[in-house]
Amino acid sequence: MSTETSVPHPRVSGVEGRPMDASDAALYATLLTEAPGGLAFFDRELRCRRANDALAELLGVPVRDLQERRPSEALPGALATAFETALRKVIAEDRSLNDSDLVVPAAQDAAPEEATGVAPEGDERILACTWLPAKDADGEPVGVVLTAQDVTERRRAEEVIRRKEQRYRSLVEASAQVVWVAAPAGGVIDDAPEWRAITGQAPDDYAEGGWLAVVHPEDRPRIEAAWRDCVQENRVFETNYRIRTKSGTFRHFDVRAVPIWQGDAVIEWVGANTDVTGQREAEEMRGRLTEQLSAAALRTARLQQATSMLAEALTVSQVVQVITEVGRSAIGADYSAVALLDDDKLRLSVVAPSQQGADGETGPVSRDEIKVSDQTVMSVAVRESRPFLAEHPDSLRLQLGHGEKDLFAQHTEERAWVGLPLLAAGAPIGALRFSFTRPREITEEERVFLEALAGQCALAVERALLLEREHRTAEELQRSLLPSDLPQLPGMVLAARYNPATRHVQVGGDWYDVFRLPDDRLAVAAGDVMGKGVLAAAGMGRVRNALRALALNDPRPAAVLAGLDRLFSATEDEEQFTTVAYAVIDPETGQGAFSNAGHPPPLLISPDTPARVSTVEPGTPLGWPSQRQQTSFSIETGNTVVFYSDGLVENRRRGVDAGLEELVAVAADAPPEVVGDPERLVDFLVDRMLAGYEQVDDVTVLALHVPPEPV
Repeated sequence: MSTETSVPHPRVSGVEGRPMDASDAALYATLLTEAPGGLAFFDRELRCRRANDALAELLGVPVRDLQERRPSEALPGALATAFETALRKVIAEDRSLNDSDLVVPAAQDAAPEEATGVAPEGDERILACTWLPAKDADGEPVGVVLTAQDVTERRRAEEVIRRKEQRYRSLVEASAQVVWVAAPAGGVIDDAPEWRAITGQAPDDYAEGGWLAVVHPEDRPRIEAAWRDCVQENRVFETNYRIRTKSGTFRHFDVRAVPIWQGDAVIEWVGANTDVTGQREAEEMRGRLTEQLSAAALRTARLQQATSMLAEALTVSQVVQVITEVGRSAIGADYSAVALLDDDKLRLSVVAPSQQGADGETGPVSRDEIKVSDQTVMSVAVRESRPFLAEHPDSLRLQLGHGEKDLFAQHTEERAWVGLPLLAAGAPIGALRFSFTRPREITEEERVFLEALAGQCALAVERALLLEREHRTAEELQRSLLPSDLPQLPGMVLAARYNPATRHVQVGGDWYDVFRLPDDRLAVAAGDVMGKGVLAAAGMGRVRNALRALALNDPRPAAVLAGLDRLFSATEDEEQFTTVAYAVIDPETGQGAFSNAGHPPPLLISPDTPARVSTVEPGTPLGWPSQRQQTSFSIETGNTVVFYSDGLVENRRRGVDAGLEELVAVAADAPPEVVGDPERLVDFLVDRMLAGYEQVDDVTVLALHVPPEPV
């Protein structure tokens, strides 16, 4: 269908009403019929007055359906909305709108006779559009000119490239690999700072010898020959070797390097090295256990028991408890202790679980310090990185020159001692100590078992230290993102609590926020970001900051959540699950508006009616397709509204529905003096809701109370 037959073209006047000359008319006709891109003119009433076949084909509708119609009358809903939004913006602002993309949905169920100029079914299109304000000869605005180009393939190609780059960056950042680049002949091209940070090489040293310069002398001839052969034959280089680090020790690395081709020629080599020292040490340890403990079925079972128990031990204290109990029961020791090196590597901080008394009670954990330079069982084990054995007091005095340090003087009945270094990646991080109340010879089989136990202890302690460090970092980050204090208002009292989980060392993404808006209204928010640790806390910070920014621009709850939806869809992972409840309240009147994105419903407490939770539809989490709804509410005099996270009502033994019912019952039991004091109320709710349950998730509670008028 041509433009000439589908869209009547009235005579077009030139400047000051004069008819177009032949060249102008030819240009006009050619643009409408032959231009590869879409062209259209819309008047100020948004009606399409001119359109060419190319635009009709791009939009998937016949030209006749566009003529003298508004986009909403001819195009699908979302596309029509985008069209009219752009047209109104250009008309209102009298300036062009450049490089805006429109998505044309795939044509569905098109009849064959209607398919002319329509995109194939299932083929969504992306149009790069430019909207230009059109004016008449007197400079008066008369409408908008649209030019459109099909950039579907280009956008798809750009998206493929972006995703590949993102995957590559994520892979490099998330892995423990060190990447380096070599020339086609195998020599150095670029500096490798990450590699030099491990080896201690200067830039000139690396430029001269590269990674081969720090390969262990025993491995280097084999590695050089293999590398040379792979470079000559342009095949993948894959092997393992030992590398001298900047501390002078050697670590095991796996390496894989591949040639990068351009046409028929290799332009460079890209290699990735992975530190597998811990894995190799573990493999060697497992090999020794297989050979030497084949006959020690009981100890092997106990070692497996320790492995299983250590898998659940998340803190250093839990690791110490497991190791000391398993070790004592396996070799019949009477006392045990674990000592960890301080950051300065000069002192050992001793952690010794108190022994169970005759009454069956266990005392508190005792802590003390000894110097690494002291003559003690654990000091020697750490200094020399080897087991220390003293089978009787004479052997102890012979090796140390005197008795054990007064730190363990309370165990005067000790007659034999074992000290084992805790080694992580070949370096000591502490020591393990067992003692006996009788002379005791440690067999080779027992020694192998204890070394294996110490190895597991070291790995578990190292993991626990990392988890505890991450926990502290995440908790500090999360607490820093929560309000340091709540607004002080004459007609409203606020109180809040944040309880991090007690069982797991990683905090979550639970949060709350209260801040004043420019018009003196109060913005109140509570949310939960799925996940644990620093990533969840950082995600919480992003959502909180984005909410504040959106609220300052347009504080309406539905508008704020809709803005978060757009931001969330554009920046966060699709798997990320985040909920937010947000309200705007006038503290003088108690009137407000509320919107919810999948968060637990607020608790409403009134002296005149039973406590209840809000029945407003909770909506979907952020980023999920949803039309955000907004409801009005008011906090009457004497009433309280409580916002909270799901950790208050949900745990492994109690579902959400049962938790909400229990929360209402607990609130109903609150004495009047507690209900009237938000500080006491939040403590009351947290204590009663968590009583008898293991807290496995963070808990945040925020209460807003309007005191009754003074009598």
